[in-house]
Amino acid sequence: MTHDLTELDRKLINRLQDDLPLVPEPFADLSREFGISQDELVDRIKALRDTGVLTRFGPFFDAEALGGAFCLCAMEVPPQRFEEVLTKVNAFPEVAHNYERDHRLNMWFVLATERPTGISATALAIEKSTGLKVLLFPKEREFFIGFRVTA
Repeated sequence: MTHDLTELDRKLINRLQDDLPLVPEPFADLSREFGISQDELVDRIKALRDTGVLTRFGPFFDAEALGGAFCLCAMEVPPQRFEEVLTKVNAFPEVAHNYERDHRLNMWFVLATERPTGISATALAIEKSTGLKVLLFPKEREFFIGFRVTA
């Protein structure tokens, strides 16, 4: 799918990948940066979300620094059940990302929980809901890669 992005849309997408101002009205500050009204800025972000150009817009929190935990998980899902299982897995608010892969372990997702014990509890709840085993791949070491996509 291709999208007709304006130059302003491209600049906005690139800017949204940086930190937003930590002020009471970050969109007001951002709209001044772009020389447009706050309403237009918010409408553009909403339109980019609605059309699927942006798949996620929001903060990333370090769950571990807040006393929680992250864990990469994988499942072997029969192809004929993939959509059904996807819907069940994504219904859990602890599921942060979910990706289909082209191999035996074809569903990969990240769990983010308020407490470390929440990882195993959520994985067990997913297993009970789907009837399929959830494999846990806890982080051994963290790397910051500074991923950005230029629009």
